[in-house]
Amino acid sequence: MTPFAAPVDDILFSLEHVAEAGRLPGWDEDLVREIVTQFARFAEAEVAPADEAADLQGCRIEDGRVRMPAGLVAAYRGFADQGWPALTLPEAAGGQGMPAPVAGAVTEILAGASHAFQMITGLVAGAARTITRFGTDDQKALWLPRLASGDWLATMALTEAGAGSDLSGIRCRAYRDGEGWRIEGEKIFISGGDHDLTPRILHLVLARTGDAASGVKGLSLFLVPSHDDDGKPLPVSVTRIEEKLGLHGSPTCQMLFDNVPAELLAAEGDGLTAMFTMMNHARLDVALQGVAHAARASHIARAYAATRRQGRVGGAPAMLEAHPDVQRMLDDADALAIGGRALTYRALVELELSERPGLVDILTPVCKFACTEAGVAAANLAIQVMGGYGYLREYRVEQALRDARITTIYEGANGIHALALATRLLKQADGAAARAFAEFLDPLPETRAIWETACKRMQAAPDPAGAAHAFMLLTIEAAMAAVWQRLNEVAELAPNPARLTHLCARQTALHPIRLRHQADLVALALAGMPQQGSAQR
Repeated sequence: MTPFAAPVDDILFSLEHVAEAGRLPGWDEDLVREIVTQFARFAEAEVAPADEAADLQGCRIEDGRVRMPAGLVAAYRGFADQGWPALTLPEAAGGQGMPAPVAGAVTEILAGASHAFQMITGLVAGAARTITRFGTDDQKALWLPRLASGDWLATMALTEAGAGSDLSGIRCRAYRDGEGWRIEGEKIFISGGDHDLTPRILHLVLARTGDAASGVKGLSLFLVPSHDDDGKPLPVSVTRIEEKLGLHGSPTCQMLFDNVPAELLAAEGDGLTAMFTMMNHARLDVALQGVAHAARASHIARAYAATRRQGRVGGAPAMLEAHPDVQRMLDDADALAIGGRALTYRALVELELSERPGLVDILTPVCKFACTEAGVAAANLAIQVMGGYGYLREYRVEQALRDARITTIYEGANGIHALALATRLLKQADGAAARAFAEFLDPLPETRAIWETACKRMQAAPDPAGAAHAFMLLTIEAAMAAVWQRLNEVAELAPNPARLTHLCARQTALHPIRLRHQADLVALALAGMPQQGSAQR
């Protein structure tokens, strides 16, 4: 097995030279380097060694509580003792006030070490951000220090049976009880809905306060603690843990809220607006989960290919990495990780700057779609490079494939993001999002012209849904071209300049071909022609 090694230098290079995080007010390059380096040491020493056993052991319900794999419980003690839950929380609440790109670096490293562990710990920052934006002064004073302390973790309780991507179908109800509220109903697919990492959990629950016909306008967001202030359990329980393809160390729970006391967060009926504050950051976190899997799978495959003697090249015995087809697959896996990382950190920097919200609106679904598909593709390539050994548990790329697969589904299935791009984002009344993304492509005038032509066709179409997938792939290609151009400009500053220069040249050569191909597919889809992958005979 190849031990986990956090790609610290690659992350810092992307932050500093590609995403240009130095544009952020107060950005301290030396401090960020120290934080990322220290966290990498912790993740490599305490989290990654526990992940394989966690995958094999899984979680269980015992005496009504979820029991986590022992190694992850121990890892969380170190995580909390070192103050990592407080990284991005406000300093006034006991946090460190670090910006989102620093949290992104921690997310990528932690997901590479143990995606299951990151799944449970990673929602604290989003919950705190939502409380900071929408909470009352009393709610901020109570909950932000609790989350910063590490004594509480958080969940995001949206999904219900029959109400997954379509939240208008939510039936879990909130009703007034005197001056307060109570919630009654069930939620499914709740990551970390219960566990023994912390004694208490704060659930952010989306529940219906309007009538059944009110759709998403009748939804409100609530804070629901698992225990009261005296430590007594409240009527929130896990009715089952799902058996899953991957992420065995992370409990995916079916939850029952049995007339449990709740606090309204934000105004009644504004639940979806408040929840999207949490979800949009979570989507970039999921993008970085995909990047982490791509980088990890690429690292394992490259290490294997460099030491495995296989066949002959040019008449002489050769290592596996010397074979042209293996070189192709290793290059593809590397490029998926490097390109996705660069694009997502650029999105995080733009999000923190808050100067171009339209650009962030488009980059968020693009990153989520591109990077999660990249994680699956890179893991699949790594298995192929390693052959039968890749298919075995021993090298753990099969786990990377299993764990990465969910990322294309949760936080909005990728098809939903493609549809949102093709409809809601392109057809904004002021055209701000499309215009901002076109400006992002300014360094590549031909790419911008092709994308804008396709964009205008989508905007003019009565129903662009049939071309949504093709247009998303075109937008990803355009965005990645801009990122790869920037990578090429700063390649000499990279940890491995020769390797990056090689990949940049390859991506630059392939880009015009892929761009025209994707543009043609958009045109065909808008004309009603069947697309690649359609069932045909």
